[in-house]
Amino acid sequence: LAIATGGQGASPAAGRGDHGWLGGLYADGFGLAGRDYIQLERAALVAYAAVVAFAAALPGWAIRWTTVLLVAAFAAAPVLLSQDVFSYISYARLEAIHDLNPYGHSPGEVPGDPALEFLRDNRTLVSVYGPLFTIISLPLAGVSIGAAVYSVKVVAALSVLACVWIVARLAAARGQDPRPAAALVGLNPLVLVHVVGGGHNDALMAALTTAGIAAAWLGVGRTGGATLTTAAAVKSSALLALPFALLGAARTELPRLAAGAVGAAGILAGVALAAFGSGALESVEVLSGNQALNSRASLPVYLSDELAIELDTVKAVCLGLYAVSLAGLLAWVALGADWIRATGWAFAGLLLATSYLTPWYAIWLLPPAALARDRALVVVSLLISAFILREQVPFLGG
Repeated sequence: LAIATGGQGASPAAGRGDHGWLGGLYADGFGLAGRDYIQLERAALVAYAAVVAFAAALPGWAIRWTTVLLVAAFAAAPVLLSQDVFSYISYARLEAIHDLNPYGHSPGEVPGDPALEFLRDNRTLVSVYGPLFTIISLPLAGVSIGAAVYSVKVVAALSVLACVWIVARLAAARGQDPRPAAALVGLNPLVLVHVVGGGHNDALMAALTTAGIAAAWLGVGRTGGATLTTAAAVKSSALLALPFALLGAARTELPRLAAGAVGAAGILAGVALAAFGSGALESVEVLSGNQALNSRASLPVYLSDELAIELDTVKAVCLGLYAVSLAGLLAWVALGADWIRATGWAFAGLLLATSYLTPWYAIWLLPPAALARDRALVVVSLLISAFILREQVPFLGG
């Protein structure tokens, strides 16, 4: 709670005047920023690891209500440690107010727009977000910047809670104790601080991906395929789960799963083309495009610095190893392995191999890791979270 209420100084909107709801419910709070904020978040990660380790000894109601309380606290906080929520608003305003296609125009082309003052990195970039997310974000253009920000944060918070609920229910159906699974997803500081606190659309993507995984595993094939494809229309990284679901499906369920995926893809592509033209479909290339970017938190950049090896060489090796491991995981599922477990390892490998890694990407891995029935994968997910916090916290100089 101290991280949520003390985060005013960690907001990219700090010191930019009165913008309605933009400051959150905590006024100036403790004004934490810099090293103080980083250390507090790292301490929270240690406490989180302890809770996950001993969650089976805790009452279920304690985990549920702690998760709800913390998610609500970060939803009410100012925007933390990222400008992305203002990007979402800017792209919505480009289309709805300025009649500019966000897949062909950047926020910087409308210098008088009030959302632009909160942007630094994405001023000159066209949207890389899925067309479905862009469409559902268009109503943000009709309200104030503050109201738009907290609308996005409420969606992120509800998506995280939905993710936790689905994970707990599916874990029980798979013969697991739902308490550690729920704690792993809902109490992770990266999820609370960055996904909810930052209002990232990764939460919505993760909720849809987890719902698709649940539907596919429970034998509701058309719904599973359609939901996994819909998740990719929010953010394309969700596509990674689909081949594992298809390979892992029973023979009787595979046609329905594939039909759901193909049908949803056709509908979504038609809507995207009608709304934004062919540029919207290029958003599916964001994963490959990200490899042209580098972030301090990524393993390839870290290895390049520590080993004094050319970064392009390290990136090529990491991506090559990931391609081999991905093929091995798919073959493993084809031979009968648990496809949810393999999906978890595939997301873990992606986070380790990418040269552009941000704290909010952690939510890609956590739901399948929680469902994998694999302690090693849980440990890896904790180590990845720790690595990210060790190397980088945006806007705080970490």
